[in-house]
Amino acid sequence: MKSPASFKRAAAWALPYWTRGEAGRETPHDLFRVLYFGWLAAFTLKVLGSAWDVSWHFKWLRDDLAPPHLLNSVGTVIAVALTVIHGYTGYGVDKAALRLIQWGTGIFLVAVPLDLINHRVNGLDITSWSPSHIMLYVGTFFMIAGVIRGWFMGAPQGRERVVVLGALFAFFLENVHFPEQHQEYGILSLGAWDNGATYAEPILLQFAADQMGRPIDRTMMAGFTLPVPDFLYPVYAVIAVLSVLVAARVMIGRFGAATLIAAGYVGFRTVLWPLLTFTGFPPSAVPFFMVVAGLLVDVAFLLRLPVVRAVLGAAVVTAGAYGALVAQSAVMGPVYGAIKGQEGLLGAPPPATPSALWAGLGLLATWLAIEYAAGRRNLRPVETTPPRPVIAPATP
Repeated sequence: MKSPASFKRAAAWALPYWTRGEAGRETPHDLFRVLYFGWLAAFTLKVLGSAWDVSWHFKWLRDDLAPPHLLNSVGTVIAVALTVIHGYTGYGVDKAALRLIQWGTGIFLVAVPLDLINHRVNGLDITSWSPSHIMLYVGTFFMIAGVIRGWFMGAPQGRERVVVLGALFAFFLENVHFPEQHQEYGILSLGAWDNGATYAEPILLQFAADQMGRPIDRTMMAGFTLPVPDFLYPVYAVIAVLSVLVAARVMIGRFGAATLIAAGYVGFRTVLWPLLTFTGFPPSAVPFFMVVAGLLVDVAFLLRLPVVRAVLGAAVVTAGAYGALVAQSAVMGPVYGAIKGQEGLLGAPPPATPSALWAGLGLLATWLAIEYAAGRRNLRPVETTPPRPVIAPATP
């Protein structure tokens, strides 16, 4: 625990920076690093809370003060504080980055009370795809997008720039993919029911059944665990989630960037799986298909012409993602069944392969848009000379 002297030194360092300024203000390197390492801490807490939250809601009846919500809230408090600091001082962001961060934080803070009201009125609000939940994801989307831009525009060239940019894109990927965890938990919970087991507590099952107006049976379980069409999972994954990997590869500009970001997220989910499962929480399917898709994104960037890269890349990446989903269902189902002693459980949500054409066309559209925006907005990495040092304000 830090001593009072440590806090005094920290305050003496920070207070001279607390002056009004416009976005785009030259920022001392040590202050820039503190601000963005603060964002990394905020997003880490939010991800830990949200990852636990999905599993929690498949086991317990909802509670506003549940531990996952509290953990997520600590990250949100840090994010709000950093938004205020950027907005007041102008340090660490340009105008575009600041607007994205402010809009994202604002949408998120508006969504929180709306979600609480929604749950008071509608009870469980079973699906993670509900309007109030989507507002939370959209707010976080803009918030992280602003932080990515701020770091991309202001961080000096070097290893730290690349590593932090990759970490921010991993948080971005997690947020975009987050609503799909409903199907990843749902498919295993429904499979458990089919094998004579349940993960949810009786009070949660009864509440869901009463909300649907039917007994606790398979139809009720299917409505609780998989309340959206099967095609939504692969189509959204290919168009929205994999577009994050395309954007990351464009902005980081290094072969392997998309693969490492996907592998980092999947690795996190893989480590989380036993931590939750062996402490009594429901398990989820892990999106291993993302690693295959990330590798194919990196391979596609070996093509130099952006339009050709987008057309061929969208086709190959879509085929690879759907193929990996089919393989994951076939291979990981028996593996998971052997671990849990419940043969027949699926290892991935239904891939709904007929939807591949529409998913591919959607990915092509977003890929072309990313390539166009990268060219127009100078979002491709360039080698520059190190920025001249900025002298910190003198202590009064």
